[in-house]
Amino acid sequence: MSRLVVLSLGQGDLYQGFPAVTLHLGEADNFYTMKFIGSLPPCPDIAQIFHNWRSLYAAFYQRMCLSSREIDIDDDDDDELEIDEAYVTNISEVDLADLSWQLSVLINSWLSTPEFRNIERQLRTQLKPNEEIRFIVESNDILMRRLPWHLWNFFEDYFLAEVALSTHEYQKPNQYQSNTQTDKVQILAIFGDSKGIDINKDRNFLEQLSHQAEIQFLVEPQLGDLNEHLWEKGWDVLFFAGHTSGKDKGLVYINATDTIAIDQIKFAVKQAISRGLKLAIFNSCDSLILAQQLQDLQIPQLIVMREPVPDVVAQDFLKYFLAEFSQGQSLYTAVRFARERLQVLEVNYPCATWLPVICQNPAEAPMIWTQTGIKSAIKRSTLLNTSLKNTNKTTAPTMQSVELTQRKPNNTAEEFVHRYYRESESSELPTKRYYPRKKILQTVLFASLLVAATVMGVRYFGMLQPSEIQAYDHLMRLRPAIERPDPRLLIVTIGEADIKYQNDNKMNMRWSLSDEALVKLLQQLDQFEPKAIGLDIYRDFASDADFPNLGKRLQEDDRIFAVCKVSVDGNGKDGVPASDEIPKKQVGFSDFMADADDIPRRQLLFLNPPLNSPCTSEYAFAYLLARQYLQAKGYQPEFNGENQLQISDVIFERLKPHTSGYQQVDTGGYQILLNYRALSSVNNIAPTISLKDIIEGRIQPSVIESVKNRVILIGVTASSSTDYWKTPYSQVLKDNERQIPGVYIQAQMVSHVLSAVENKRPFIWWFPTWLEALWVFAWSLLGAILAWRVHQKFYLAIAIAISFMTLFIICFAVFIQAGWIPLIPAALALGASAVVMQMLGYRFLGNYVKN
Repeated sequence: MSRLVVLSLGQGDLYQGFPAVTLHLGEADNFYTMKFIGSLPPCPDIAQIFHNWRSLYAAFYQRMCLSSREIDIDDDDDDELEIDEAYVTNISEVDLADLSWQLSVLINSWLSTPEFRNIERQLRTQLKPNEEIRFIVESNDILMRRLPWHLWNFFEDYFLAEVALSTHEYQKPNQYQSNTQTDKVQILAIFGDSKGIDINKDRNFLEQLSHQAEIQFLVEPQLGDLNEHLWEKGWDVLFFAGHTSGKDKGLVYINATDTIAIDQIKFAVKQAISRGLKLAIFNSCDSLILAQQLQDLQIPQLIVMREPVPDVVAQDFLKYFLAEFSQGQSLYTAVRFARERLQVLEVNYPCATWLPVICQNPAEAPMIWTQTGIKSAIKRSTLLNTSLKNTNKTTAPTMQSVELTQRKPNNTAEEFVHRYYRESESSELPTKRYYPRKKILQTVLFASLLVAATVMGVRYFGMLQPSEIQAYDHLMRLRPAIERPDPRLLIVTIGEADIKYQNDNKMNMRWSLSDEALVKLLQQLDQFEPKAIGLDIYRDFASDADFPNLGKRLQEDDRIFAVCKVSVDGNGKDGVPASDEIPKKQVGFSDFMADADDIPRRQLLFLNPPLNSPCTSEYAFAYLLARQYLQAKGYQPEFNGENQLQISDVIFERLKPHTSGYQQVDTGGYQILLNYRALSSVNNIAPTISLKDIIEGRIQPSVIESVKNRVILIGVTASSSTDYWKTPYSQVLKDNERQIPGVYIQAQMVSHVLSAVENKRPFIWWFPTWLEALWVFAWSLLGAILAWRVHQKFYLAIAIAISFMTLFIICFAVFIQAGWIPLIPAALALGASAVVMQMLGYRFLGNYVKN
């Protein structure tokens, strides 16, 4: 007997938990036999481990150069399949297996929590291990749909249970009888773009069913042809093999030149469903995104792939599934058997059994392939066919009479004003002064304006700058770490082990990088075909005579850039020049604009160095590297009519002496605010490779291929180096992690420019001064109004606290969009105006009641 289980996760996610989890458990023809309630706690570790697994999974298959049923897509344009660069280096099957094991442990631990225990206990009590179980997980969250639910120990104990996915909202599609009646299964097989893969085997497997099915093959069809066939007659099964992509809402590559989204054939698909389409199979990469679009059209069943799928895995799954399904096994049992038979492939293709998954419309009956075609396995009861949406019926409320009474005085200053005002019309005026509403409103406005002006004045002289900078850092730390390492950068690190390596090999050390090591490094880096090489190490001496070609290389290679240090003490003693072997146009200053707490929050692009400075470069090192990369792609920097740097349509807004939280700050040169990349760690700005690994040729060719055409920075990360800096993230880190090597700051600055131009990543922006003043005045006015209207201190404190939280939420929401608007000044104005109005209010009240 077939059993039906629907696990509805309700609202929530892995970060907030699922407070209302519902389990419907019943027979296949009676959905409402049993219902149980539970919950699931937050488990962000699952989200993190799964993200790492996806990154490593995609990287693993790319490194192995395997054919997969996904078209090549630029990582910059495909957020859904973007690979976390932090997991690119040193990837192996062992690492992938370890993450898979961790994910399995976390999922089983999460589903064993006390909050969920009642649901699991009821499942194991009510279900028998030898029963066929259709286990439907109901969720709209893409992360929950991607999770490998089959790893739950429950599915090991119930060997005929298979998981399927459903959305929260569904209904039985409108269907009518097709004109064409046949006992054979009607299959429309579409073969799209097959670049790099072999889909002929898929066709061979389908053709073996010709005695049981009528199959129409469409090979690389045009959109119009596909549309006509979907409208043409009633199909039982829609099959697709070829390339698909999870980009946007999902793309299907129907031929070598054309891609379509489901929306482009929506009406045709709905027509096919209404004519009896029962099953769609997308034997292609990352087709789970497509499934969600098709489920919105109420398609009964789909079989899709959760992730990119190797060609051989897709072929074997189809072979095993058709063999089981065409011989009378139910859809769920056929998928489970076919999926588990892929385990033998996991020796070479890890996690192959994770990929196939069913997507089910619970309002539709399960299906089975019989000798007379595909049929419903059971007859659905009318109870199941009723949409849950119909339970939202409400009755119109009846109108009831309401007795209107005069509002009673509440012993507030306003009531005293009104009372005395009324008394003045009918009797002798009281001896004390009274304040009508107009006077009070004038006082509210005046107090708000006075407080706002005071706060803005104090701010103008820089007294609020330290607290505003701290608030800025706090907002930056709160940003979700949703960005990826920059795929255009690579960092070559020189750590303590690399310095020791040079000494052990008796290399002549001058600074932290010997000439011998530099020669070998540059030779190895040629394999990477870099757009630019940035040497973030001071080199104010000529090359060693033992390496004459080094000086020539430094002089002639226009991709190599070096650093110098601008003198700031007035006598030129603290400056550091660059070697004369490197052309002046390829030398940039390495100086940062650090605030009083030694944190660089501003990026210096240009400056005019002092006349006595040994470093005469006018351009920042990071800017030169970014410019070299962009010019190679056709971008040309220029200055617009307002003397602002502009690259393409991106304007680099220049910092002014009074810019948001910065007041009375030195804005010499050309400075912009540095929008640090939102990463889990500042050090993850780009993948790193050690000097020793490169020199000794330990980098795999596949890894070299993946990091070609990048900007390569070479810098010292040894703990003995003095080139360490704090960042806005330092305050919450451990003492030994609060400072990071300067080369990572340089990488952040290079990425800052490249991302702004190529990815339109916003710079930090701010309000003009007049709008900041208006903003502060608005919050000052709010504080005054609250103090005027709310006179009990307890309730006033609650109102002010809610206003503070609202202010913070607004400022944080704007900051996520790269906007830095006044938080501390607005909060001060809000609180101060409330205090002022409270003081004035008690004085007014005393005038009213005092004899």
